[in-house]
Amino acid sequence: MDTTMQIIVSVLASLVIAFGLDFIILPLLRRLKFGQMIRAEGPKSHQSKSGTPTMGGVIFLLAFVITGLFFALRYSSYCRTILPVMLLTIGFALIGLIDDMIKVVAKRNLGLTEIQKMALQILVTGGFAAYMVMQQSGTTIAVPFTDISLVLPAWAYVVFIFVVVIGTVNGSNFTDGLDGLASSVTVVIAGFFMFAAYAVNEMGLVTLSGAMLGGLLGFLIINVYPAKVFMGDTGSLALGGFVAGMACMLHNPLIIILVAFIYLIEVISVMLQVTYFKITKKKYGEGKRIFRMAPLHHHFQEGGQSETQVVTRFAIVTVVLCMIAYIGL
Repeated sequence: MDTTMQIIVSVLASLVIAFGLDFIILPLLRRLKFGQMIRAEGPKSHQSKSGTPTMGGVIFLLAFVITGLFFALRYSSYCRTILPVMLLTIGFALIGLIDDMIKVVAKRNLGLTEIQKMALQILVTGGFAAYMVMQQSGTTIAVPFTDISLVLPAWAYVVFIFVVVIGTVNGSNFTDGLDGLASSVTVVIAGFFMFAAYAVNEMGLVTLSGAMLGGLLGFLIINVYPAKVFMGDTGSLALGGFVAGMACMLHNPLIIILVAFIYLIEVISVMLQVTYFKITKKKYGEGKRIFRMAPLHHHFQEGGQSETQVVTRFAIVTVVLCMIAYIGL
C-alpha cells in the first residue's frame, strides 16, 4: 500500500467505522439513559440540553483505535510511534469514562474530585514521560521557526512533558462546551499533524492522525448543532491526550501553543476569571468578572453570538494558526 493510499484508507476507514457506530452507540446511550446533567451556572440556553446522551466520545475513539491498530499490525515499524500516542489517548479516555460514569450514576454534573482526576492524570502522563525519556533522542525539543533543537536533561524534560500533556488535556476539556466545538477544532489539528508527520516521513503518525481525523468527522455528523450526543469527558480528555502525544512524538511540543491555541485560551480565560473573582471578592466583598462567562466560548455566546457562529469562528482561527505553524516546523 503506497503512502497516498495509506492516508486515504486511514481517514475513510475511520470515518466509515465512526459513522456505523453512530447508529449503534447513540441508541444504546439513550436506552441506558446516559444523559448529560447541565450545570446551573452555565448559559440559560443550555438548560434545554439536559438529558442529551453523553459519553459519545467512545464513537470516534473506537474508530481511532481500530484503524490505528490495523496499521500497527500491518506495518510493525509503525508500532513505536502509534502505540505510545494511542495508549496516552486511551489512558485519558478511561479517566474521562470514569468521570462520566460517576456523573451519570449520581445524576449530578460533578464526577471525580479535582484531586482524584489530577492523580489519575499524573499517573497516565508519568507513563508516557517515562517512555519518551527512555527512547533514543526522546528528550529533544525543536524550537518552531528556527533550526534550534534543545536536548533537555531527563528531569527537566519530564517536568516539561507534565506541563504540556496535563495543560493540553485540560484545555481540550474546557473547549468541549458547545455543540461540535471540540470536535471541529481538533479535526483541524489532526489534519495539521497528518501533514506535519508526512513532512518528516513518520508514516505511523500520519495514519494515526488520519484515523483521528476520520473518526471525528464521522462523530461530527451527530455532534454538530443541535447535538444528538455529547462526547463527554471520555472524548474531550482523550482529544487532549492525542494532541499532546502527537506533538511530543514529533519532538515539537511547543507547536501546541499555535495549533491548539483555542485550548490554551480557554484554559487561560477560566484561570483569569477565577483569580480575578477571588481577588475582587476579598478586596471589595463582591467578586467581579473579566468575561461575561468562562470558558471563553461562553463569553461570546453571552454576547449574542450563536453556537454555530462561535464554533465556526474558533475553527477558522485554528485553520489559520495551523497553516502558520506548518511554516514554523
